[in-house]
Amino acid sequence: MYRRCYAKINLGLNVKGRREDGYHELEMIMLPINFYDELYVEKSLYMHFESNRTYVSTNKNNTVLAAVSYLKERYGFLDNFTIKLNKHIPTRAGLAGGSSDGANMILAIDELLGLNMSDEEKKDACLALGSDVYFCLLNRPSLVKGTGDVVLPFEMKMDPYILLVKPKEGVSTKESFRTLDLLKCDHPDINKIKEDLENNDYDALIKDIGNSLEEPSFRLNPKIKSIKEELVELGMDVALMSGSGSTVFALSLDEKKVDEVQAIMYKKGYFVRKTKIFNNAYPLKAL
Repeated sequence: MYRRCYAKINLGLNVKGRREDGYHELEMIMLPINFYDELYVEKSLYMHFESNRTYVSTNKNNTVLAAVSYLKERYGFLDNFTIKLNKHIPTRAGLAGGSSDGANMILAIDELLGLNMSDEEKKDACLALGSDVYFCLLNRPSLVKGTGDVVLPFEMKMDPYILLVKPKEGVSTKESFRTLDLLKCDHPDINKIKEDLENNDYDALIKDIGNSLEEPSFRLNPKIKSIKEELVELGMDVALMSGSGSTVFALSLDEKKVDEVQAIMYKKGYFVRKTKIFNNAYPLKAL
């Protein structure tokens, strides 16, 4: 079985505050983009995992293997799998590559073994793996709330070009949240961003997007801020860090301009990728 595991960007991320359980209350606009890892899965006598990237772990931090462990315990099956993961989405990038890999492993096992998991069971499995996994399973433009447990898909028609630029150094999501100053950081209006997308109001969108986690991530990795500033100076309409970073994405309606900027940033040694929004509805409704 072959599955594409799509990355995401955050057009808006508002950290509303810290909850009593220690987690943060979030509001986000998340969009899947046409940039993906490739997952190959088949039933096997023994468990075997391989990847094209040596940095991919084989411990509990590997969401693909974590999905296997969770589902084995939940449903009691004894089947094993041969798994090959071709990584294209960089790690510690704010693009949810690992989360998308885990979400697609859940879907692959459900189909291969005929588990007939309900929507609620899929959601439970996703939330057991991580905060972005449920969004990655639905894989639709969405308003996301809480700790990632509330995902509300919506329709949109806007289709700008997206340029991803990532420095070599990543950012620890844990450190970004730990050092966040809620009084100094940006608090974008998430509902307004959603309306901009629904109404195809590009001019309003580029003024409204924002990310609370830029404030700590800029301090942890100043290169992120310099990339964001340079992308705007080079003529992109707007630039913003995705998630907790370290990827910065920039938007433009002018493909020629995007190609020009892509070439410049590539020569500087950054990871660079031109892409677009992946607006393909997965046949599940949010729960």
